Amino acid sequence: MIRFGTLGAAKITPAALIYPCMNEFNAQIVSVAARDRARAEQFAKAHHIPRVFDSYSAVIEDENADAVYVPLPITAHHEWCIKALAAGKHVLCEKSMAANADQAIEMNAVAVGSGLVLMDAFHYRYHPLFGRVREIYQSGLLGQIRTIDAVFHVPVTDKNDIRMNYETGGGVTMDIGCYPISWVRHLTDKEPKVLSAVAEVGPPEVDVMLNTEMTIGDVRVTTSGDMRSSVKFRATLTVVGDQGEMRVHNVIAPQFGSQIELIQSDANTVETFDRRPTYAYQLDAFLDAVEHGSALATDGSDAVKQMQVIDACYAAAGLRKRGE
Repeated sequence: MIRFGTLGAAKITPAALIYPCMNEFNAQIVSVAARDRARAEQFAKAHHIPRVFDSYSAVIEDENADAVYVPLPITAHHEWCIKALAAGKHVLCEKSMAANADQAIEMNAVAVGSGLVLMDAFHYRYHPLFGRVREIYQSGLLGQIRTIDAVFHVPVTDKNDIRMNYETGGGVTMDIGCYPISWVRHLTDKEPKVLSAVAEVGPPEVDVMLNTEMTIGDVRVTTSGDMRSSVKFRATLTVVGDQGEMRVHNVIAPQFGSQIELIQSDANTVETFDRRPTYAYQLDAFLDAVEHGSALATDGSDAVKQMQVIDACYAAAGLRKRGE
């Protein structure tokens, strides 16, 4: 049994960890702390979490916990992930794992040195849909790959959302646009070179839209992250080769309906996938890593590479990286 303590009463926690744990006999959430104890108590009561602590430190020092879940604002990830690892706890950290690549390097070094699991919570990566996308890409079925286009748009209407604050690690690229970048990296198993980026800034220094142009060898890559209130939800990955085209719909959350559309000269096919949540597959992978030492696709070393690309995107757009 892997026992989790969770830092904060974040909105993402039920979907990302509580519900998956309810359907997993080998995982349990045993404690929570929040900046407001009353909120933590209310959260614990609603989700049947047995213990409420007064501080994050108490959660990570609790001998009854084996792992810590960190869904805090991004600029708090570095401090609390390192403290949790230093306390001997495995860590599941929400993305983006760090505010910048330098922080990610430090976090990964602590994890490697401790022999503990540090997982960057890019949950989509563990769903069978993305496994099949990678399989098609690597099969040669599309011929010589020409272009890859990755798009994730989510309207954010609350001006007080933490994603609208630079000091908390806000910006579309840190929370939404990070996904298309990750999709491209994990589809190709290669690191893209950022050629250019164009951003629209909303609140001071906060990108609400950021589009990039990149290359991976001879492949032209474009990514788009957008959280302007006017956009419609979209999560697509399109790969074009000289022998066909692959269109992936709803890469982010196949549990709400998704498909892979394969377009070739002789036939068009559509594949659909099961509705088991991506977060459940993510929990499976985390538990396997903790219990059996299984490798993670989104471990600390991968987070370093991910943040290096994000830092490069901000630089190309003329914006400061987060955490400075």
